[in-house]
Amino acid sequence: MARVTFTLDDNLRRALKETAAREGRAMGAIIEECLRLRGIGTRESARTLAERARKRSGLEEGKARKLAVRETRRARHPKAEDSGLN
Repeated sequence: MARVTFTLDDNLRRALKETAAREGRAMGAIIEECLRLRGIGTRESARTLAERARKRSGLEEGKARKLAVRETRRARHPKAEDSGLN
């Protein structure tokens, strides 16, 4: 496991520390959970998830990819629909 150093706002760091103490968990475990909930993961886990979803959808790979890109853009930029960027 790699060691990472980053800067947090003091209030956010205190909140993280309090949450970790209250839940009896390491701050790193909470940060990892937040990253996963945000959808940040390895390329392999993303590929596995995408392949599972594609198989369930019944779409062929090209159509599934186009749909995934479109929906990802919508999720990341919800106002883009109104401006015609999608």
